[in-house]
Amino acid sequence: MTALNRLLWSLLLAGAAFLAVRMAAAGAVVLAVPLLAAAGLVAWVYTSRRTRASRYLLPGLAAFAVFVLMPLLYTVFIAFTNYSGEHLLSREQVRHWFAQDQYAPRDDRYAFRVHPASLPGQYQVVATVPRKPEAFGSGETSLHIPSGPEDEFGNRLMVSRPFTPEEAAAGRPVTLALNIVPPTAEPLGIRDVIAARPWLNSARFTFPGSPIPLRPVSLRALGFRLPLWREDGDRLTNAETGQILVPDASRGNYVDAQTGEPVGPGWRVWIGTQNFRLLFTDPALRGPFLQIFTWNVAFALLSVVLSFALGVMLACLLQWKALRGRAVYRTLLILPYAIPAFIPILVFRGLFNEGYGEINLVLSALFGIAPRWFTDPALARTMILIVNTWLGYPYMMIVASGMLQAVPDELYEATAIDGAGPWTNFWKITLPQILPPLLPLLVASFAFNFNNFSLIYLLTGGKPDIVGSATVAGTTDLLVSYTFRMAFKDSSARFGFASAVASLLFLLVALLAWQQLRLSRRPAPAAAKGGT
Repeated sequence: MTALNRLLWSLLLAGAAFLAVRMAAAGAVVLAVPLLAAAGLVAWVYTSRRTRASRYLLPGLAAFAVFVLMPLLYTVFIAFTNYSGEHLLSREQVRHWFAQDQYAPRDDRYAFRVHPASLPGQYQVVATVPRKPEAFGSGETSLHIPSGPEDEFGNRLMVSRPFTPEEAAAGRPVTLALNIVPPTAEPLGIRDVIAARPWLNSARFTFPGSPIPLRPVSLRALGFRLPLWREDGDRLTNAETGQILVPDASRGNYVDAQTGEPVGPGWRVWIGTQNFRLLFTDPALRGPFLQIFTWNVAFALLSVVLSFALGVMLACLLQWKALRGRAVYRTLLILPYAIPAFIPILVFRGLFNEGYGEINLVLSALFGIAPRWFTDPALARTMILIVNTWLGYPYMMIVASGMLQAVPDELYEATAIDGAGPWTNFWKITLPQILPPLLPLLVASFAFNFNNFSLIYLLTGGKPDIVGSATVAGTTDLLVSYTFRMAFKDSSARFGFASAVASLLFLLVALLAWQQLRLSRRPAPAAAKGGT
């Protein structure tokens, strides 16, 4: 190993260590440790002589780990948490959210202007205080305004000391007083004030001796604001109403100490198998889930059966030597397979339109009926099967055509002597010859249709919806589209529950893949090898 290679690998490890330290400092320890371990593994594999053969496998294994294994493990992890639109933050972020709530202990408002100070990069605020008693109020809301010169309207001009935007953004209190030299520059215009809002909104101003901070409540007014929630250990107390909130670690929420009702946003916590148990115990969730699962299995099975039947039938017809123009027919029948799937799906969506679609126009003109393809659950499912059969039969036809080439002609000649017709030939010779080799393909097609997200999403969007469901669920939803709608279309964004459904879906598809491997390894029967 040359000195240059050592230098490059040392720089790689140093860079990975630096990134890992920065990620750990930012709180992402779960990502920092695998990053450092992966960098060390890569350096060891590509520098050690004992791992020479593994160098060719490492890129593929790394891609598998990053793009398959990590998303899978993360999805399963989320399935055991309460992660949702209401539980997106960490506990510290929730406490910070409560700390940002403020209330007005007094309704007084004072007009103010922002002036550039004498030094570049500094500003001064001038507040107009109307004539009021020198001292009023008591306790926390007491306020003392020192006496001083007034303008012709009886107002006092309180001037702040010069401050920088960084000081204001940090929330350091800036005192307003009468004895500070007022600025000579013209005040900022409304456009400049709007541009200064990122730091001006964080600024805090106080009158001399006043415990109540002032902050901008509009572009031209200051008002009194105090924190709404006071922290007492883990408890939060509302300064206005006296309401007490306590953290509930099992739910990931601050809850009312008396009623137990959650208040404000929550944080993500580990809830074990609660999402899975809700899926099978809550009637409002179990009913739609079982309905969608039943339809999912029926859709995948019927799609395979219909596309296989139509594809094999067309393949047998195109094998008929007496048929003229077979090449033209074969080309035309393959077109649905050659065109990207989303194009015919959108075309069929327009054809089946209930109001102005061509299919309903023809049916209305011939039979006086206009089926509600998108609002009636049974018709919507029928429409989906029709469209999916149209999209799936060309592939089955192509594969079946290749299988038919391997069927010996002598078998058909022998049955012709016995007086068998085309129907008998199909059931006794053709189907037994081509079905066993096609079984792995049929299982793969079933698994594909089990997760046929694009068809449902583009054609019906899962609708019509299931009445009474506790989540966003439709009568034409498959499990994959049901999961997507729960995670990204539902207002509550139940990522944890959607991940639980996705985990179950993964188990089902993995079981189908395992079954496909078993079928592909099984020896072909004698009939499939051309035996009698």
